[in-house]
Amino acid sequence: MLPARSFAQSEPELRAASATEAEPAAAIVIGFLGGRVSHDNIHHAEVQLAQRLREAYPPGVAVETFENHRYEDAHKAILRLLDTDRDGSLSPQEKRGARIILYGHSWGAWAVVALSRALEHDGIPVLLTIQVDSIARKGQTDAVIPSNVLKAVNFYQPHGILRGQPSIVAADPARTQILGNFRFDYSKDPVTCKGYPWWDVYLAKDHTEIECDPKVWSRIEDLIRAQLPPTTVSAAITARAQK
Repeated sequence: MLPARSFAQSEPELRAASATEAEPAAAIVIGFLGGRVSHDNIHHAEVQLAQRLREAYPPGVAVETFENHRYEDAHKAILRLLDTDRDGSLSPQEKRGARIILYGHSWGAWAVVALSRALEHDGIPVLLTIQVDSIARKGQTDAVIPSNVLKAVNFYQPHGILRGQPSIVAADPARTQILGNFRFDYSKDPVTCKGYPWWDVYLAKDHTEIECDPKVWSRIEDLIRAQLPPTTVSAAITARAQK
């Protein structure tokens, strides 16, 4: 099994995998930040979630966060991770072995869909996509989930100057299961966001609150964990129980 690793944006070509590693990642989890937020800004739930997953999971689960405009870098890092024989191309077997989970907020949620489309073009499946108050870039769409995605879910809120995509649909319902479009109303149930700049808290209040709402991210974390191998602790407990 591969050692646990991060493929940070600063040097993804060095951290994706070493030239001697010959096993595929048990799973690849990528989170995208919204707006112009840095990939390592710990005030944001996307980064906090990635940190928890890195700490919890056994070797072989690759977890990283990217700025939304760097989804092409994330795409390249995924291709390198999947290319276990290092021949510069992916075999049908390497593609079938992919276990990819993508999540993001705002423009980061749009990046989730954009990256899924790029992977569809490559013939690579995606286990799960998660969009949080998804905002599409101008001239782009974030509402139609490509057919290489097995499951997709959407969380949104309907208020303020930035309102998330209220409904996602499958390009091919026979191949993609939409788990739901879940609405949150922060005019009735506000959330306090700590560590955010004033313009996020006041000018994009509801859009920011869904990003720091622990109820939303608890559900997201449960969805992601359900697709991953056992944690180091749970695997040890299971092994003892089987003796």
